[in-house]
Amino acid sequence: MLLIIDDDLAIRTSLALLLKSNGFQVKGAASPDDALKILQTEIPELILLDLNFSIATSGDEGMALLSRIRKHNPAIPVILITGWGTIDLAVQGMKLGAKDFITKPWQNDYLLQSVNTILNLGQPDEESSVKRKAASKYQFDNIIGKDPKLLDILETVGRVAVTDAPVLITGESGTGKELIAEAIHANSKRKLRPFVKVNLGGISSSLFESELFGHVKGAFTDAKTDREGRFEMAHRGTIFLDEIGELDLGSQVKLLRVLQERTFEPLGSSKSRVVDVRVICATNRNLEEMVAQGTFREDLYYRINLITVQLPALRERSGDIPLLADFFINNLKVIYQRPELQLSKPAAKWLKALTLQGNIRQLKNIVERTVLLSTNDMLDVEDFQLSMNTGNTSSRNSNLPEVGALTLEEMEFQMIRKAMDFHQNKVSKVARSLGITRFALYRRLEKYGITYESDEL
Repeated sequence: MLLIIDDDLAIRTSLALLLKSNGFQVKGAASPDDALKILQTEIPELILLDLNFSIATSGDEGMALLSRIRKHNPAIPVILITGWGTIDLAVQGMKLGAKDFITKPWQNDYLLQSVNTILNLGQPDEESSVKRKAASKYQFDNIIGKDPKLLDILETVGRVAVTDAPVLITGESGTGKELIAEAIHANSKRKLRPFVKVNLGGISSSLFESELFGHVKGAFTDAKTDREGRFEMAHRGTIFLDEIGELDLGSQVKLLRVLQERTFEPLGSSKSRVVDVRVICATNRNLEEMVAQGTFREDLYYRINLITVQLPALRERSGDIPLLADFFINNLKVIYQRPELQLSKPAAKWLKALTLQGNIRQLKNIVERTVLLSTNDMLDVEDFQLSMNTGNTSSRNSNLPEVGALTLEEMEFQMIRKAMDFHQNKVSKVARSLGITRFALYRRLEKYGITYESDEL
């Protein structure tokens, strides 16, 4: 049973009709006293609570009722209903334990999405032995590891993916946040729709609206034609907002509006457009600290982190380092046609002891550079040490460039070019051999201006 607490009969009736038509049992309460009487005899699965009642518009009565509900039974999830002008109240409610907030006028699909997500995530966890096998139920092709921390994360990702809940992925640089975002999309109902990545750290505040919402012809001097924004590109799919912690306060307000109202206006246009997107955000910064410092909006923080996935640093799951190194080496075997390439046991142990502040990305670069600079098929500790020592690499193989002669981008370009030639431009095979997703490969092909024919979309 779901409990609707609102003094407005029209709102209670409207919500009840919506929820009943979607299979829920519903009860209504017109006042805090009515709600508390119901709670004395019944335990609802979820409560929809309006913050303002007829006798007060400050929200104090709604907040007081929320506090009493939390004391009475903190396990009951609560969704707050508020107007745009009182979102600050909703944020206070989230601090008191509310799960989400919906603004009036609400969108039926979004409200149902929030209700279903919270109810689904409230189901009890599977037994630990079953949880460890969760990865086999989902598509995690490019996520390598057996560490219990990672398996717990993948189990959570699998459960969250089938909902439309907003997800915040946190963790140090190089821990695989983009791969987790892509895994959420690949296991969702939107998997056949676009996955659009936006690196917010690379967009200036002056270009924010144009990049994310698009613009119409003549919106500014260089706007020669209409341009589709990233949100419109992601319609009915997923938008991945990477490095959200780099967004300035002015842009944060504009983003919050879109996430809340699900509408936007292209720059230079007065016509609103409705957008249906699943939002996944990522950051390597501490957003809670930024909120405390006033550099990140509290209301935006609570809007994007209904579900938070905290990725461990690679040093916290060092047992996965040899697995990752083997994975990278197996991909490089194909690219360089060196089928005998292997990682020695001493080298695997040595790699596990590295600090690897750059995490998976740093490990991948170390392995790639060692394969490039070593002529040995059995990669040993000495091979890795020499590849990381710029003074000794030239004596290792005079036919290969010294470290520093090529940038990592130039090496990446050469590896992609060789892989494309070897696999006859088959994008799926090239992506698998390089250990990246098709989405990541497409971006690199565009970055380096390498022509290709998409073999599946």
